Amino acid sequence: MKTVILATNNAHKVSEISNALDFPGWEFKTLRQMGIDSDPEEDADTFLGNARIKAQAAHEASGGMAALADDSGLAVDALDGAPGVYSSRYAGETATDEDNNQKLLEDLKGVSDPERTARFVCTLVFIDEDGAEMTAYGTVEGRIGFEPQGEGGFGYDPLFWPDVFEGACTLAEVPQERKNEVSHRGNALRELRAKLAQAAQ
Repeated sequence: MKTVILATNNAHKVSEISNALDFPGWEFKTLRQMGIDSDPEEDADTFLGNARIKAQAAHEASGGMAALADDSGLAVDALDGAPGVYSSRYAGETATDEDNNQKLLEDLKGVSDPERTARFVCTLVFIDEDGAEMTAYGTVEGRIGFEPQGEGGFGYDPLFWPDVFEGACTLAEVPQERKNEVSHRGNALRELRAKLAQAAQ
């Protein structure tokens, strides 16, 4: 059995990752499940940099086990890519999802619909037992709405209208399975799965 340490304690991410990377003989454990205390400072200015920090910390804290980390967020074109790596703390270190959404709407006040283009971005870093690194990247394009809509999802999902749904709904209005099919993390995981499968041949 190959155990991969996930540098997260987010139940949504754990479920999505374990379903996407369902290789025979693989199991996924969170830091908490392994009794590992790893909370490195995510001070990089890119998603890749922060994912690498978390993956390396988990790999080292676990004594050299395989580790997987992601860093993701929202990039809004009219805000020059903000909130970017600060997505989870856009409205402050203790900000809630609602706080962040409210700040985003305030910052986009007066910006017309055609100019509210944005994308969710996810970068994955996988480090194997030997310390070799593999990365994957995924996005989902869309627009930022003018008010939250939908009860599902988390983060900026209620404001994000994916292009793939052609204006029918926000990411917060679809079942988790449908979201996984189009999401930035889902796309990154599919890329990582393909790379891992090719490396195993």
